[in-house]
Amino acid sequence: MAGKRLLTVGEVLVEIVATTKGDGFRAAQPLTGPYPSGAPAIFVDQAARIGAAAAIISRVGDDDFGRVNLDRLAADGVDVSGIEIARDGAPTGSAFVRYREDGSRAFVFNIAHSACGTLALTPAAEAVIARSDHIHVMGTALSAPGLSQLVLTAIARIKARGGTLSFDPNLRPEILNAPGLRAALEAVLEMTDVFLPSGEEIFLFTRARDEAGAVAELLARGIPEIVLKRGDRGASHFDARGRTDAAPVTVEEIDPTGAGDCFGGAFVGLWLDGTPVGEALRLANAAGAHAVTKLGPMEGAATRTELETFLKERKG
Repeated sequence: MAGKRLLTVGEVLVEIVATTKGDGFRAAQPLTGPYPSGAPAIFVDQAARIGAAAAIISRVGDDDFGRVNLDRLAADGVDVSGIEIARDGAPTGSAFVRYREDGSRAFVFNIAHSACGTLALTPAAEAVIARSDHIHVMGTALSAPGLSQLVLTAIARIKARGGTLSFDPNLRPEILNAPGLRAALEAVLEMTDVFLPSGEEIFLFTRARDEAGAVAELLARGIPEIVLKRGDRGASHFDARGRTDAAPVTVEEIDPTGAGDCFGGAFVGLWLDGTPVGEALRLANAAGAHAVTKLGPMEGAATRTELETFLKERKG
């Protein structure tokens, strides 16, 4: 699989973070940012940083927030030719986040009515799809009908010529009932080569309510590989040959946003390069841990050399 070209499709936005802890934004708060963000953007940035030939199809506003993202992604080696710059006045998407005392987060989003809320299959996007060998899908990219159709079109074209698909549900509970979302999720799962759920997401598509039963059910359904992300409890890979585990990496958590996306970007990028599963899982687990040590969802993306150094430092 070495040399395969990776594509993802979906939202690119900025994140602006309150520097105080509390419940939401009903009073004035000091803020920091803007930070480049969006789950697909974080994923693809980490994939490029780990060495993958990686591209993204998205849309940003003709504004400073759009430029923040374009500049970061391009600097980190991402092919941004499939990112359209809106000329209709639509702004770049945004997310304001404030952490509560218990570590949970309160968000205010502007995505649906932003530039990335109306993606289209442009000639530039067509060209990116035509040269891609693998597509990574985030569940959020299936939550809007127009965007979902673009994603399914890209999947169909890439799979038709022997390409592969990885799928991370990455779903916030509040969007699970979006019209058509469940059907789109099921359609993508049926074509998935590597499934990357986090925690309880392992049960999204199973009758089983225990981990072993859910894994067995998904493998029996025909999904070749499952990578279960457990956050600060490590990660596991499952396939027909058995199970491989990666131990937790102990860090001081500064900002958990983007950790799962960095894990996924590292794992898929290494998997496409033919890296053995155990090694890919070890480094992906490190990428997720490294991500939480930096404020800002994309600030913790790291190269392979940086991840090796990070792991050595934790061994003392």
